[in-house]
Formats: sequence, structure tokens, C-alpha cells
Amino acid sequence: MNRQRVSSSSIKSVGYNPDAEILEVEFHNGGVYQYFDVPTRTHEDLINAFSKGKYYTVYIKDAYLYRRIK
Repeated sequence: MNRQRVSSSSIKSVGYNPDAEILEVEFHNGGVYQYFDVPTRTHEDLINAFSKGKYYTVYIKDAYLYRRIK
């Protein structure tokens, strides 16, 4: 999945597959996670959030099933 770099102190890049509704988040510490059944709107809101780390923590981290891929 292609990810785009974002301006964040914790998140390095974000990718999204709208057909599968998979959100991929890469952190500056090297971890990469895939979140499942994430609506397009949530991805858009993350990309547009002033604080991507805060948005991730509040709206994504404990809200969706996930797996660590790296």
C-alpha cells in the first residue's frame, strides 16, 4: 500500500485502501499497523487533522481491529 508522509511528531505516513477500507499507519518509531473497516471519512479526517497523533489516539487506536505488520 502506498503511504503519504504527514506532518506529525508521532505518525510518519498514512495509507488507505478505500475498496478494502484498510487504513495503514506508519509511526516514527518504525511500527506499521493496518486498521480494518475504516470509513473513508475517518481517513480524510485523520489526514486533515491539526494534530494527527491526537486524532489517531481518540478516534482510531482503540476503535478498529488492527494488526501490526512491521
